[in-house]
Amino acid sequence: MQHALPARYMTPVDVAELLGVSVETVYQWRRKRTGPKGFRVGRHLRYDPADVRAWVGSLMEGAAA
Repeated sequence: MQHALPARYMTPVDVAELLGVSVETVYQWRRKRTGPKGFRVGRHLRYDPADVRAWVGSLMEGAAA
């Protein structure tokens, strides 16, 4: 990834903007369990930037294989 990841937990909007996809795509990934690991804080969904980085890294490794 070329963009620096934020030092705070990311919202679905943050993840969508970072990856250039729609917010609905981020929610679909969560429903299908194919996207980065997310967690709930009350009713709010958040992502750890390290988990997002690891998920993107695994996609890149899979594409290189």
